[in-house]
Amino acid sequence: MSELLKQVRVLDPSSQTDRIADVLIIDGIVTAVEDAIADYPSNATVYESSGLILAPGLVDLYSHSSEPGFEERETLNSLMQAAAAGGFTRVAILPDTAPALDSLASIAWLHDQSKALSSSPSVPLLQPWAALTIEVEGQKITELAELATANIAGFADGKPLQSIMVRRLLEYLHPFGKPIMLWAWDQELAGNGVMREGLDSIQIGLPGIPAIAETAALAALLECIEAIGTPVHLMRISTARGVELIRNAKERGLPITASTSWMHLLLNTQMIASYDPNLRLNPPLGTPADQAALIDAVQQGVIDAIAIDHSPYTYEEKTVPFAEAPPGAIGLELALPLIWHRFVESGLWTAIELWSALSTRPAQCLNQKTPTIAINPSGTQANDQPAEMILFDPQQRWIAKPESLKSFASNTPWLNQEIQGQVIKTWC
Repeated sequence: MSELLKQVRVLDPSSQTDRIADVLIIDGIVTAVEDAIADYPSNATVYESSGLILAPGLVDLYSHSSEPGFEERETLNSLMQAAAAGGFTRVAILPDTAPALDSLASIAWLHDQSKALSSSPSVPLLQPWAALTIEVEGQKITELAELATANIAGFADGKPLQSIMVRRLLEYLHPFGKPIMLWAWDQELAGNGVMREGLDSIQIGLPGIPAIAETAALAALLECIEAIGTPVHLMRISTARGVELIRNAKERGLPITASTSWMHLLLNTQMIASYDPNLRLNPPLGTPADQAALIDAVQQGVIDAIAIDHSPYTYEEKTVPFAEAPPGAIGLELALPLIWHRFVESGLWTAIELWSALSTRPAQCLNQKTPTIAINPSGTQANDQPAEMILFDPQQRWIAKPESLKSFASNTPWLNQEIQGQVIKTWC
């Protein structure tokens, strides 16, 4: 099969490319990227692509799969379809399924199921995080050496761990060379809070969570990393002080990378005045100052990556008072168009900066080869590499209705709203 995209905007952070070009794809391989291509197969499908964007596939560092255990929320099939619709070619799955991804058997099951669903070239790759503790309960360490032999993204629980457990894990995992992802969070300090503590929580009348629930745990975790030397990815950073701690740690040469959730870049505590239960997140949305610090940190690379943390729930689970709602929202289908519109079209970020945070740097955090359109340094010719990319229309408008979403779940504050920007095609 041959496809010719004429006058498409080609983005590729790996080569710092942002140009208008013709792109020829033959049997899923990019064979040419030129100003104009006149010599192409006679049976090629030609697409007039002016105004469209061709760029490497997006990489999600962590999201939740509801299968196995909670298929009423989401199945692996609907998760993969949602990811493809949102432009994600790789999605790393947190291990908090039921049963948890804490054994070779459970990880093999996930791989077998996802492969069985991968009949289309547009279906993304699912990569499981292997659990650090049995049933992700934070009590007993899993068979780490055994799990390290499996096809995993790395090790994570996706839940906070006690400092003594963190120390043992970092010491034990140091020689394995696998990515390790930890969430710095002190649940005792968080207490029964449901939103970030501050003036907004007082005015809205909801119990607050102090910023130190994150930063106290983060400071302790950074001390462990500095003492032991094991590289760690720090997930779910949500505070301005957390950004400062990470910046200082990186300046000292600590082997860390960090990510924040896409919703923490777009929203803040002032939006919770609507009491929309889909705005209840964990960690909670930050103050406007937190939000501004995170936006700057992503652009500067202090925060390496934007994660989706896709968390599906049923209508019944989320249609409750704000304080009673389970924390989390879906996002795989919504993140790219909403972030593009907010940051790139406004001129705050360049397109390359956004794609670096959603594609190139997440892959680097996972110690993986980065998705690329395989343009050589001159920026004029591709290198016959398999295509892992998406075609994105930043002007296409659609309504985020339950019936238009690929995900089974629709727990999002953008439900029934018009979205500008849509992925037209995904090559995985």
